[in-house]
Amino acid sequence: MKRLWFLLLPVLVFGDDLKSLLEYANTHNNLLLSSKLSKDAKQKELDSKNSAYFPTVDIGAFYQNTNERNYGQPGGVYSAYGKFGFDIYDGGKKSSLADKAKYDYQAGIHDEAEMKKSLNLQIAQNFYAIKSLQANLDAREDAGASIAQQLERIKKFYAAKLATKDDIDRLQASYDTNIYEIEALRFEILSAKRSLELKVGKSINTLEDSNFKERTDAALEVTEGIKSLSWQKSAVAKSAESIESIYYPQVRVEDTYSIYGYDATDAIHPKGVDNQNVLLLSVHMRIFDYGTAKDAKQAIELSSKALNEQIRYKTSEQKMNYELALSRIQTSKIKIQSARSALTAAKSAFKTIEQKYNAGIADYIVYLDALTSRTSAEALYTTSLNELETAYAIYYYYAGKNIEEYL
Repeated sequence: MKRLWFLLLPVLVFGDDLKSLLEYANTHNNLLLSSKLSKDAKQKELDSKNSAYFPTVDIGAFYQNTNERNYGQPGGVYSAYGKFGFDIYDGGKKSSLADKAKYDYQAGIHDEAEMKKSLNLQIAQNFYAIKSLQANLDAREDAGASIAQQLERIKKFYAAKLATKDDIDRLQASYDTNIYEIEALRFEILSAKRSLELKVGKSINTLEDSNFKERTDAALEVTEGIKSLSWQKSAVAKSAESIESIYYPQVRVEDTYSIYGYDATDAIHPKGVDNQNVLLLSVHMRIFDYGTAKDAKQAIELSSKALNEQIRYKTSEQKMNYELALSRIQTSKIKIQSARSALTAAKSAFKTIEQKYNAGIADYIVYLDALTSRTSAEALYTTSLNELETAYAIYYYYAGKNIEEYL
């Protein structure tokens, strides 16, 4: 039993870091699983289009019974047959549809990859937002403990006639306000954690510290979303070609072998042949449809142009966000330096003022201001550290990378 508890101890003590959350989400997130199934469906569609090149084989049977028979017609005829068919030429329709299915499948691959990268970024943003909220909560709780201690101290002074009721009321108001802020933060953390759990696909207790590699030399790569749009554009072009194929000759050969049996026959209504083989070669071509196919093709070509405009916009957007992400990193580093300096000063000031307050040299207003400054500085410094990590996550995402590879 002791050995079992020893093995379970790491699970009970340690929480989840960002990398483990990303790995779990990649196999359990419902939207990501849906994207994978959509991609698999496109794979099956591609298999179906490739199979269309092969000949078709059909079998069938029928029975026909006629009460009022014409001369030379038997009363009953039954037959079984097998038919072999093959399209000799279809104007390139099958190849166009097969290419379209191939491009749709490629788009599906990139859609799944984009879903994964986007989900990972959202999880990272949620992760560090919760860490910042938790730091703010910890600072508030520390401040609450200090205020509670001073509140008890001032109550003793009041009992000894060394303080006024006004002194107690002001400290009590600060204490109650801090409790209000703590409860509000707890709900924010709960809400953010539930959102993170939904994205990851499991319950989360505590979050361990996680850091990204501090690099700004990642080469800009085209995002998966833009790659998907490019493949979609190619698929649309093939769809237009498949419509145009209707104006080309359609050549098909079919060979049907049938076996016959007869009922209710006589000299006037004799049996027919026992078996028969029919070879059929057919050719047809559309020469006029009032522009139906032409208009359909033009509609698809306009859709292709629309996709091209989306690609141009998304490319410009990615470049802009990539450059902004670099600026965000530099800004976050400057904010960290300022927050660190502010925290050092706030801690030093609070220590001095607390000593003066305990000695009766400083009043409670100065004390509360110093405590508030220290609390805000502590939360601000931790938040600035988390903002830098978020900035790196955004940078790697818009660089077209898998952010979990840079943890």
